[in-house]
Amino acid sequence: MPSPNPFKVLSLIPPMTQLNTPYPSTAYLTGFLRSRGFDAVQEDLALATVLALLNKQGLTDLRDAALALPVEDRSGPVNFFLDHFNDYAVSIDPVIAFLQGRDSTLSHRIAGRGFLPEGPRFSALDAYEDDGTGDPIGWAFGALGQTDRARHLATLYLNDLADVLRDAVDEGFEFVRYAERLAASQPSFDALAEALAQPPNLIDLTLERLALQAIERHQPTLVLLSAPFPGSVYAAFRIAQCIKRSYPQIRIGLGGGFVNTELRELKDARVFDHVDFVTLDGGERPLLSLIEHLQGQRSMQRLQRTFIRNDAGQVQYINMQEPDIPFEDVGTPTWDGLPLHKYLSLLDMLNPMNRLWSDGRWNKLTVAHGCYWKKCSFCDVSLDYISRYETAQASTLVDRIEQIVAETGQTGFHFVDEAAPPKALKALAEELLRRGVQISWWGNIRFEKTFTPELCDLLAQSGCIAMSGGLEVASDRLLQLMKKGVSVEQVAQVTKGFADAGVLVHAYLMYGFPTQTVQDTVDALEYVRQLFENGCIHSGFFHRFVCTVHSPVGQNPEAYGVTLLPLPEGTFAKNDVGFVDPTPMPPGVDHDLLGQGLKKAIYNFMHGVGVENDVRQWFELPKGQCPKTTVPRHKIAKALG
Repeated sequence: MPSPNPFKVLSLIPPMTQLNTPYPSTAYLTGFLRSRGFDAVQEDLALATVLALLNKQGLTDLRDAALALPVEDRSGPVNFFLDHFNDYAVSIDPVIAFLQGRDSTLSHRIAGRGFLPEGPRFSALDAYEDDGTGDPIGWAFGALGQTDRARHLATLYLNDLADVLRDAVDEGFEFVRYAERLAASQPSFDALAEALAQPPNLIDLTLERLALQAIERHQPTLVLLSAPFPGSVYAAFRIAQCIKRSYPQIRIGLGGGFVNTELRELKDARVFDHVDFVTLDGGERPLLSLIEHLQGQRSMQRLQRTFIRNDAGQVQYINMQEPDIPFEDVGTPTWDGLPLHKYLSLLDMLNPMNRLWSDGRWNKLTVAHGCYWKKCSFCDVSLDYISRYETAQASTLVDRIEQIVAETGQTGFHFVDEAAPPKALKALAEELLRRGVQISWWGNIRFEKTFTPELCDLLAQSGCIAMSGGLEVASDRLLQLMKKGVSVEQVAQVTKGFADAGVLVHAYLMYGFPTQTVQDTVDALEYVRQLFENGCIHSGFFHRFVCTVHSPVGQNPEAYGVTLLPLPEGTFAKNDVGFVDPTPMPPGVDHDLLGQGLKKAIYNFMHGVGVENDVRQWFELPKGQCPKTTVPRHKIAKALG
C-alpha cells in the first residue's frame, strides 16, 4: 500500500559504528516516521563500505594502492600483505561468509591454523598461555570451542587488513573510530574542511559510490545522517559532500550523539556547505517540524532545536518551544532495509562478557529515555539524553519486542539505556514471563541496592544474560565525590546477586578522577581484584576520566578541587576540557603510568591470571613509590557475608 505522504526520507549510518549489528538510531527514526505515515527507508553504509573493501576485488584495489607507495613508506603490515597477497585474495570471501554465519564448516580449516595468512596481529596470540599442546589458545576454547577459536582467528585476520588500509590508504581508518581526530573536541572545522578538500582515496571513492547508489535506489526528498561518535563524522560529511555535488536538490540533515554533545555552540557556516540542517537531542520532534517546513506547512522560524545557515550567511539556531514526542509514542524501531544476514560476528576478546559488544547481532531497544539518577559528576547530566527521563509501560515495551522479533526473526536484545531503572526492568521481566515471550537480553544499570538477589533471579528468568554498570573508581571517598550513590560493598552485593543468578557482570572503571591519589588507585585495583576473586564480576574496563563541559565537574570545577584550562575560541566542536588537579603525585608518576598497570591487571584478571597476587606487581612505578594497599585482603568476602 503506498504511503499517504509522498515525502521520502532516507536515513544513513555512516562509517564507522559496529560491524556485528546496526547502530539503532536510523531504526528508531525510520520506525517513528513510518508510524506517522511517512515513506521512510534506511541503509547502513558503514557495513556496506567494509564489505565493499573486504572482498577479492577490494583487496586487489588495496594491493594497487599499496604498490603505489614508495618502498620506504611501506609498513610491516603492508609488506606482509603484499608478500602474502595471493593467500589473502583466495581466503577473504570465504572468511567473510564464515563470519556472516553462511559457511560454518569453514571453522575446521580456520581453526587448524593453515588456512589464513597470519600477519602482525597474530602476535597477540603469544600473550595467551600455552595449554601444553603447543597451541597457545587451546586453553581458552577447549575441545568444543572450535567455532569460537576460528572466529577469533578470523577477527585477527580482519584487523591485519584494517592495519593495511590505515597504512596504505587512510591513516585515520579503523573499524570503529574512523578519522576520529578530525572531529573529537575540535574547536575549528579546519581539519575536517581540509580533509574533505583532498582528492578522494580508495575508501572515500568506495563510500561515495555506495552513497550515490543508495540515492539512486530510493530517490529521497530528505537524507538524514546520524553521527553517533566522532569516528563517524568525517564519513558523514563525505557522504553529504557527494550527494550535494550530484543531487543538489536533496536536503540533508545531520544529527546524532556527536552533534548532541559537541556541536551545541556551532558557529562555522562552512558546515552548511555540506548539510542543510543540524538538529540537537531527541530527533523525533525536530524531524517532524523539519518535514513540515520542507512541505511548505511551517516557516523556517518555527523549527525546533535546529541550526541553519540564514540568508546573511550566518549560522542561526532556531528553537520554537513545543513538547517532545512522549517516549510512549515514539513507535517501534524497524530494521527493514538493513541486511541483517550480512553483519559480521566478530570475536575480539575471549572474555565471555566482552564479546557481547562484537559477537552476534542484537536488536537494540531502549527501556527508558534518559537517566533516572542523573547526578553523577562525570556525566553529561545537563543534556537531554540524560536529563529528560521518561518511561513506557511494560506492555508497550513487550509489544515492541514481539514486533521486532516477528520482523527480524532474532530474539537477542541489547537494552541501550544510560541506566535502565530497576522498577521498569522488574515490570518488563514480569510481562515477558506472563506472556511467555522468550528472549535473551542484556543492558546497563546502576549497581544500586534495589537490585536484590530476588530481582536478579527474576531478571535472569526473563532472559537476562549480562549486565554492565559503573563501579568507576572503586573508592568510597571518590564514589561519594562523584555522587554515584553507591558504595563498594553495595556494588559487591549487587554484582554477586547477578553472578549467582547466572548473569555475566561487567564493571566500567575509571582512573584519573579529580583528587585521586596513587594510594586511591592501588586500593581501587585491590577492590577490583577481590571482586574478581569472589566471583562478583566477570570483566571490566578502565578508562581515563575526561572532563566535559556539560558535566558537573566541567560546570563547577572548584567543588572538585580542580581548575579548568581555558578552551580556545571555537566555532565547531566543544566537549572535552582540560583541567589542573593540584593533588600531589610523586615525581615520575602520573595517571597515564598508573593506567598502564590498571589495564594490564584487568586484562589478566579477565583471563583468570594473577588474581591472587599482590596488586602492586601490575604497576611499573619508580622504586618505593607504589604503596601497599590499605584495603583488608578479605574486605569483599566479609561484605558478602
